[in-house]
Amino acid sequence: MSKEQKSYCCDEVHDDVVNEVIAGMPPLETLYDLAELFKMFGDSTRMGIICALSQREMCVCDIAKVLNMEQSAISHQLRLLRTAGLVRARKSGKSVFYSLDDDHVYSIYAQGLEHISELR
Repeated sequence: MSKEQKSYCCDEVHDDVVNEVIAGMPPLETLYDLAELFKMFGDSTRMGIICALSQREMCVCDIAKVLNMEQSAISHQLRLLRTAGLVRARKSGKSVFYSLDDDHVYSIYAQGLEHISELR
């Protein structure tokens, strides 16, 4: 190992730092659930749906038209988003209208978009 590489090695565990971080970490199950939540944001179709719904409540046919996709594909993704608690449905007569579940969903989307904009 060269001197330059060795300077990045750590031979001493800083127990105070490790213990502080461990005390501040959520349970492993919570981290698993968080990873599953972020997987929902890992699909461009779902992101398109979230983007559209961040602007206004919409029905499946309108979302399909905006994203230039089949209604069945949109319905499938909406079902996943609903199960994940990111989207909610409101029935009005024979129509079902979808919206973001709450402000947290919009915040996650908006912060991700802002971060991407800063990288460009």
